[in-house]
Amino acid sequence: MKALLVVDVQNDFCPGGALAVADGDKIIPVVNRLMDKFSLVIASRDDHPGDSRHFEIWPAHCVHGTKGADYHSDLNTARIGQELLKGTGRGDDGYSAFEATNIDLEEYLKDHGVDELYVTGLATDYCVKASAIDAATKGIKTFLVEDAVKGVEAGQGDIKRAIQEMKNSGVRLISSYEIRKIS
Repeated sequence: MKALLVVDVQNDFCPGGALAVADGDKIIPVVNRLMDKFSLVIASRDDHPGDSRHFEIWPAHCVHGTKGADYHSDLNTARIGQELLKGTGRGDDGYSAFEATNIDLEEYLKDHGVDELYVTGLATDYCVKASAIDAATKGIKTFLVEDAVKGVEAGQGDIKRAIQEMKNSGVRLISSYEIRKIS
């Protein structure tokens, strides 16, 4: 079984948000089109408490109960079958979707017979990378949908290095066009 993972397509990571990824909202139409190609769609969401130690590293973002923590309004949330909340404790960074505190993602995928995971979302060089590498190291055939992710690029070359790290961990690259063509 194939599943689509949508990582952190939240207001605070899109233009105008507290920790915006440049053009982060531009991937949403691609993600929405992909959803119809998968019988299982799951999505992660940062859901930090206001006093998270994570904010010692990053500006406050995706604080529980705020508009910034909500999914972007253009994202088709009706297709999301399971939400993964991460970074929910004061000491939780919550980069990887596998760090979700409301569900054990590895068990969830096993219970649903998922053996292929297609990763989309924000940001390529942080939460997308951590989620994809965790999936691959857990033995799940993992694909990064290259045109359905955007990165922060805090330092020159960060996105390129993140993609190389994912590839080195066994993550395969694919385009949304290839998925739509084979589905």
